[in-house]
Amino acid sequence: MAKKTQTIDGNTAAVHVAYALSDVAAIYPITPSTSMGETADEWSSQGRKNIFGQTLQIREMQSEAGAAGAVHGSLAAGALTTTFTASQGLLLMIPNMYKMAGELLPAVFHVSARAIAGHALSIFGDHSDVMAVRPTGFSQLASGSVQEAMDMALVSHLSAIDASLPFIHFFDGFRTSSEIQKIELIDYDDMAAMVNHDAIRDFRDRAMNPEHPNTRGTAQNPDIFFQAREAANPYYLAVPEIVLENMGKVGKLTGRNYRLFDYVGHPDADRVVISMGSSTETLQEVVNHLNKRGERVGLLKVHLYRPFSMEHFMAALPGSVEQITVLDRTKEPGAIGDPLYLDVCSAFIEYGQVPDITAGRYGLGSKEFTPGMAKAVFDNMKALGPKHHFTVGIKDDVTYSSLPYENELDTTPEGTIQCKFWGFGSDGTVGANKSAIKIIGNNTEKYAQGYFAYDAKKSGGVTVSHLRFSGHKIQSTYLVHSADFVACHKANYVKLYDLLEDIKPGGTFLLNSPWTQEEMETEIPASLRRTIARKNLKFYNIDAVKIAASVGLGGRINMIMQTAFFKLANVLPFEEAVDLLKKDIHKTYGNKGEKVVQMNLGAVDKSVENLQEINYPESWKNAGKEALPEMDVPDFVKDVMIPMAAQQGDKLPVSAFEPDGIFPLGTSQYEKRGVAISIPEWIPENCIQCNQCAFVCPHATIRPGLVTEEELADAPDAFVTLNAVGKEVKDYKFRIQVYPLDCMGCGNCADICPAKKKALVMRPIDTQTEIQEPNRKFFETVPDRGHLVKRDSVKGSQFYKPLMEFSGACAGCGETSYVKLLTQLYGERMVIANATGCSSIWGASAPSVPYCQNADGFGPAWGNSLFEDAAEYG
Repeated sequence: MAKKTQTIDGNTAAVHVAYALSDVAAIYPITPSTSMGETADEWSSQGRKNIFGQTLQIREMQSEAGAAGAVHGSLAAGALTTTFTASQGLLLMIPNMYKMAGELLPAVFHVSARAIAGHALSIFGDHSDVMAVRPTGFSQLASGSVQEAMDMALVSHLSAIDASLPFIHFFDGFRTSSEIQKIELIDYDDMAAMVNHDAIRDFRDRAMNPEHPNTRGTAQNPDIFFQAREAANPYYLAVPEIVLENMGKVGKLTGRNYRLFDYVGHPDADRVVISMGSSTETLQEVVNHLNKRGERVGLLKVHLYRPFSMEHFMAALPGSVEQITVLDRTKEPGAIGDPLYLDVCSAFIEYGQVPDITAGRYGLGSKEFTPGMAKAVFDNMKALGPKHHFTVGIKDDVTYSSLPYENELDTTPEGTIQCKFWGFGSDGTVGANKSAIKIIGNNTEKYAQGYFAYDAKKSGGVTVSHLRFSGHKIQSTYLVHSADFVACHKANYVKLYDLLEDIKPGGTFLLNSPWTQEEMETEIPASLRRTIARKNLKFYNIDAVKIAASVGLGGRINMIMQTAFFKLANVLPFEEAVDLLKKDIHKTYGNKGEKVVQMNLGAVDKSVENLQEINYPESWKNAGKEALPEMDVPDFVKDVMIPMAAQQGDKLPVSAFEPDGIFPLGTSQYEKRGVAISIPEWIPENCIQCNQCAFVCPHATIRPGLVTEEELADAPDAFVTLNAVGKEVKDYKFRIQVYPLDCMGCGNCADICPAKKKALVMRPIDTQTEIQEPNRKFFETVPDRGHLVKRDSVKGSQFYKPLMEFSGACAGCGETSYVKLLTQLYGERMVIANATGCSSIWGASAPSVPYCQNADGFGPAWGNSLFEDAAEYG
C-alpha cells in the first residue's frame, strides 16, 4: 500500500473513518467533539462519497438526547449510523444506548472523552463520561494518539458490523481530539475491502419494514424479562475475537499491529503500569527512558475496555511482573476504587492469583500528565510502603493522596525542536501555528505535533501553543516544558506571565512589541531580563502590530509572527520555509481575492526586514528585583485568582478550593487585562449626555457618573466634567468614565454615539491608560446615584451600577450588553438559571466572576446546571 500522510487532528482522523463507513450521522455539537460533526457536514455538502458511493446524510437535532433518538431510529430502519459526542452529551444519550445495545444495532459513537460537570463545568478531557456509560451494553475501544484515533475508528466500525453490537470509540478530549500530528491516512477503497458486506446485508434485512413487519421494544413482565435479557450473551462473548481479527486486518494493511491489550517495555518487567488513552504515549516514553537506565518496567495499554477480556489481559502481561499500578482518568466518589482498577482486580481474583496492585488517579479535566509524573508512578512501586489510591499531578494537602514528582524530566527524542507561543485570542496565533505544522508535516519528512492550551475566554483570552518537530515519531502527549523557541505575541504579557519558565539555556525568544532596545530596560520586568541574560538567550523583537497595520491586515499579526518563527526556529531552511509559506498563502486566501493575497505576501516580506536582534547588556544578569505592589484585595484574589491569572493554577493545592465548588462574586474587577489595541477617549465638549455609549457597552467599561463640587476637590486634574443635564441632576457634574484596562476595544460606544461631532474616538490604549487609570480609580470612590433618575429609561438606567461587569465575553458581544442592562434594572433581586454555553464562559469562568453586588451587598445569584435543562432548573 502506498502510504499517504496528512497532518490532522484526532477529531478529523476519527471522522475520516466514520464518514466512510456510515449512511447517516445524527449530530448535536458539544465541545470538544463539535468539529467531528462540522467536518462530516462540510464533506457531505461538498459531495464527498463514502465507501458505498453515497454522500453521508447529516441530521442536526435539538439536543444530544434528540441525536441519540435519531441514531436509534435510523439504525432500526437499516442505516449504518454514527454520532459524535462527549461529556453530558453522552450521558443524555444513555436511555437510547440501552435500547441500541438491547436490539443488537451496530451504532458507532465517536467520543472525545471529557469531564462531566459536577462541582463545576469543565470542557476539558478525562474519562468520566465513558466510564459513566459502562453498563449500557456498548463495547468500548480506546485510542491513545491521533494515528490510533484513525485506526481504532476503523476497528470499531468493522467490529460493530461483524458483532451486530454498538461501539464507543473514545480518545482524550483536547489532548487527542485537538492535537495535530502527521499520520498515515487509510484509503476508502482499502476500507471497503475490509468490510463484511454479508453482515451489512443481514443488518439491513432485519430493519423495520412494512413488507416484512415485526414488533420490537415490547413491555415484559417478571416471568420472561430476565431470560430475554441473558439471550444476547453469545454476542458479547464473541466481541474480543472479532475486534482482534479486525485489528489484524488493519495491521496487515498498515503495518501498525494492535492487540486488545498492548504490552510495551522490558520482557521481564517487575513493575508494570496499566492505563488507557493519551497517557499511554507519555508512559511509553518514560518506560523506554527508564529501561535504558537499567530498570525493568513495562506498560500495558488497554484498547478494548468493554467487553473486558480476562483471557487476553492475562496473556498480555509478562510473567515476571511483581507489582502493578492501575491508572484511572476518572473519579468515582465513594467507590472502593476507580473503574479500571476494579476491573483489573476482578480479573486477577477470577484468575486466582493476585499480585501487589496499587491504584492511582491522574489527569482529571485535562490536567497535565508529564514524564515526571509517570516516573513518580513507577518510583512509587519501588518504595517500601507504596502509596495506594494515590493522585498524581496535584498537591493534595487535604487527604494527602498525592505523589511528589519531578518537573524537569525530559524524555523527548534527541533532535526534537520544541516551541512555545504565547498568543492572544483572535490575533491569529493558533491558526498560524496550525498552518505551520501542516506546512512542515505535509511537505517534509519531519514529524510535527501541535497542541493548543486555551483560556476559556474566546476573544481576548491567552492562548499557549505547544509545537514539536522531529525526525522521530512524537509520543509526547504533554505540554512543552523544555522549549528551544518561545514567542510572545502580545507585549504586555511580559508583565503578566513567566514567559520563559520553560525555555532551554541558549534558546531563542521572540517578542512582538513597539519598544526600542533602550525601552526594553524599563518595559521588560527585571525578573524576565535576568532570565534572558542568565540563560544566554538569543533575543529578537518585531513590531508586528505596526507591520500588520501598514499592509492592511489590522490586528491580524499571524503572518508576520509565522514568518519570524520560520526565520529563527531553524525547523526548515528559511528560503524553503518562505516558499512553502507563500504557496500556502495563495491556497488559503486565494478565494478572498488578490488584494488579500498581496497583503499577506507583503507581511511576509516586511517581517524579515523589521526583525531586530536585541543585544542586551551583561548587567541584565543582575537586574534588581521589582518591588511587589501593595494590594488591598480579598484573600481569594491574592491566594487563588492572581496565581491562576499568572498561569500558575496547576501549583495551587487542594485546600485552596471549596468542596462544593462555590466561588465569590465580583472578582473580574481585579483582572485588569489591558487587552484592547484601541479604546475610547471621551471628548466632553461634543457629549450630549444621552448615555447610549454605556447602554450598548458589552463589558460595562464605559460609565456615566454624577459628581458633586465637593467631591471634585479630590479629583485628578484630568478628571474633566460637564454640568449635568436634567432637572433631577441639575446640581451635579456629569462625566463619562472609560475603564481602560477592562475595555475590549470593540468600538460599539463610538459607533452608537449620536452627537453631531462624535463624543467618543478610538485611540491606542497606550495613549490613554496613564491618564485614565487615575481617573477611573477616583471615579470608583464616587457614590452610585441611580436613585436620582428614572430607572426605566435608557439614560436613567445607566446611572445604576451594572451588576455584571468586565466579563470574559468577546469584544462587541451581542449577549452581554442585554444581561448587563437586566442587572441595572433588576440586579439586586435577580436569580439566574444559566444554560451551559457562552454564557457559562463569560459569566463564570473560574476564578473570574463578573456578577457583583451593589453597595448594600445585594446582587444576582447565578447557577448553572446543564444545557438542555435551564428552563426546568430555573
